[in-house]
Amino acid sequence: MEALEIARWQFGITTVYHFLMVPLTIGLGLLVAGMQTMWHRTGQEQYLRMTKFWGKLFLINFILGVATGLVQEFQFGMAWSEYSRFVGDVFGAPLAMEALLAFFVESTFLGLWIFGWGRLPKLIHLLCLWAAVLASVFSAYFILVANSWMQHPVGVEMVDGRPVMVDAWAVFTNNTALVAFPHSVFGALAVAGAFLLGISWYHLWKRRFDGLDTVGADGRVVVGDDTAAARSRDAVDHGVWLRSARAGAVVAMIAFAGTAITGDLQGKLMFDQQPMKMAAAEAACHDGTGFSILSVGNLGAQSCDDITAVIEVPGVLSFLANGDFTTEVKGVNTLLPEYQEKYGTTLPDDPIYGERAGSEIDYLPVMEVTYWGFRIMIGFGAIAAAAAGAALWVLRRGTVPASRGLMRLAVVGILAPFGANSAGWIFTEMGRQPFVVAPNPDPSGVDSVFMFTAAAVSPGVSLAELVVSLIALTGVYAVLLVVEVRLLVTYVRGGVASAMPELSHDAADGEGAGDTGRKDDGDVLAFAY
Repeated sequence: MEALEIARWQFGITTVYHFLMVPLTIGLGLLVAGMQTMWHRTGQEQYLRMTKFWGKLFLINFILGVATGLVQEFQFGMAWSEYSRFVGDVFGAPLAMEALLAFFVESTFLGLWIFGWGRLPKLIHLLCLWAAVLASVFSAYFILVANSWMQHPVGVEMVDGRPVMVDAWAVFTNNTALVAFPHSVFGALAVAGAFLLGISWYHLWKRRFDGLDTVGADGRVVVGDDTAAARSRDAVDHGVWLRSARAGAVVAMIAFAGTAITGDLQGKLMFDQQPMKMAAAEAACHDGTGFSILSVGNLGAQSCDDITAVIEVPGVLSFLANGDFTTEVKGVNTLLPEYQEKYGTTLPDDPIYGERAGSEIDYLPVMEVTYWGFRIMIGFGAIAAAAAGAALWVLRRGTVPASRGLMRLAVVGILAPFGANSAGWIFTEMGRQPFVVAPNPDPSGVDSVFMFTAAAVSPGVSLAELVVSLIALTGVYAVLLVVEVRLLVTYVRGGVASAMPELSHDAADGEGAGDTGRKDDGDVLAFAY
């Protein structure tokens, strides 16, 4: 192993881990803001309980996301200093905007929301949450602006071997970013929808398991209560989970449709901007129009000599690329000579490449990753959407089946959109190799602006240092994963009472202390805890 490989593994592990939190933070934040808006408009107890419960889970995920995200910034300087020098003039503006929104607007207004229950006017309190949530959405946009420039450089000119931004508007309105942004937001909503659905299904099942809810002769739910045990085990509690489950299912289905539409637009851009990435995603060795549902062969051999499409749908690949069913799409064997002619067959003889200088450039991404990553992304997304549709049909009777197996399937199903999001990002980033900044082949673009990944790593960082940091960060992140999962599981099992202690049995007897929404509460930090 070389320092470059370890640095890539480290960045990949920490980034994918961090991105597990990001879509849930964005998607769940939007839904919690919607719940509080409904409570503000209607005054219904159900919406208040929904806001408190889902808001608690949102906060747990948010703080772990902040903790894991901080590492990303340090890696730019420590492991990828040459990359930072190359993109610094361009990345300065979008990352500065992201920092202002993420660290100032989000933190300020989220703090006001956490500690403002019963102390701020209801409308102001609600607007604080919307400000924090929308700031996180815009923060994501600025991150995507930076990432999209790596995929499709625009608005710069080369000065002394470095890209210098000459058109900020072109950078911030990069067509790659304009398509990636809604695609990512819909992906985040898909995660949040499945999260609501799976957890709500568990609680509806638990109410049936505990004998609170039964099913009448007409097949519809008969809602019961057990307020002697806890004030939260009443008919309102049933409404919390039923509305949350239905909302989650609807959001998940709409989000999948949104990701499909924006994903199609993104795919068409990729065929123009990074044709090798899309050819590798389809294991399309030869020019053609067919979409491979299943190809067999040695995808890891980094050649097309042993790959055969077993199941192929004619015309679909052309539609994905060009919007018609007849135009042939270039395959790997056609693209390789074009790349070699444009960008060279060997790495330049430059000290920045170290021992890799003069070595042959492999322009074909790892097809095992691109081919299966593309299909996992689509497959998990479709499975989540189909499951949401089925769940919405089941929920028409006001509850869920008493089957423990279905309940476990619903909970495990929460992971499907997480898998789709992660697979999509892995495909996007690894499909760009061997470039860390991909060239822009568009006639109006700047094709000369690109950077090989081999040139991006810090020259002064040794293999041993990177191995130590990789092990340390992976260990810390593993501990943080255990912390987050344990916290989430604890509060999920506790139900609404875990976020509203005043609804617990002890509080009903006058023994509990918690955030009741009154200004004379004993502990201002109760909701934050």
